[in-house]
Amino acid sequence: MIRSATLPLPYSEPLVADHSRLRLFSGSANTPLSLEVSRYLGIDLGPMVRKRFADGEIYIQIQESIRGCDVYLIQPSCYPVNDNLMELLIMIDACRRASARQITAVIPYYGYARADRKTAGRESITAKLVANLITEAGASRILAMDLHSAQIQGYFDIPFDHVYGSPVILDYLMSKQLSDIVVVSPDVGGVARARAFAKKLNDAPLAIIDKRRQAHNVAEVLNVIGDVKGKTAVLVDDMIDTAGTIAEGARLLRREGARQVYACATHAVFSSPAIERLSSGVFEEVIVTNTIPVIPEKQFDQLTVLSVANLLGETIWRIHEDSSVSSMFR
Repeated sequence: MIRSATLPLPYSEPLVADHSRLRLFSGSANTPLSLEVSRYLGIDLGPMVRKRFADGEIYIQIQESIRGCDVYLIQPSCYPVNDNLMELLIMIDACRRASARQITAVIPYYGYARADRKTAGRESITAKLVANLITEAGASRILAMDLHSAQIQGYFDIPFDHVYGSPVILDYLMSKQLSDIVVVSPDVGGVARARAFAKKLNDAPLAIIDKRRQAHNVAEVLNVIGDVKGKTAVLVDDMIDTAGTIAEGARLLRREGARQVYACATHAVFSSPAIERLSSGVFEEVIVTNTIPVIPEKQFDQLTVLSVANLLGETIWRIHEDSSVSSMFR
């Protein structure tokens, strides 16, 4: 079962200004999120023809004039990653050739982000490759949420707005009035993210899980740095893919005496066998957002999906009105 929630943002105000130069289009990757964003902004999604040729090639045609307009294209590069990424590139190219004044690629989930540097010889840095593709296709600006690595912003030579799903998750956690919370980073690389999360969660204490990764999607958990005994542990990460790391971390926290374990992540990638691991009983609740659509086959009783549509809509509006985006997170 899935319990969806759309939380109002405390900084939101009714949008009453002129929409005449603002156009919003959706790719096929997450249409429900795009519709929620359009409702928040008070504008309809732009008409577009999307089809495939017999050999799988994607065809896109914008069906209204966007000459001189500021166009926002919402398309996460989630599964199927290659198809959704290619669709985004074709949408950007179509808008550029239609003489749009500015094209903002709104990428709630930025795929290919895990290869953000070379860790061995003869590897590709796919995060940079994708940045090059999006830029060369004609994007004027990028809006992305909770990048796997913040340094990816530097791979672009165009304006980049990086926003966070944590306010939505934090509001939800605070509404539950949990006691004796300790925020836990599932690895050393996520300490900065967990520390910022803990600070906003009433300066909750921080713990770290020390792990060693043996191969891609395979992790060996070693021990916990910090006190979790008798406490409510909140594991915080940017994404849950196969759930190997976060599930092993939860089992370790249980062995170390944690009273309850919650998992929080912005992106619900949920590759197999994530559902079996997450629904195994080690978590009281798994809290994610709808940057990636969670299909019925990937839903389970402990899952809660929170909507980031208001947050994305507010960000789009602020970009369009040349207002501050960072002030939303202060």
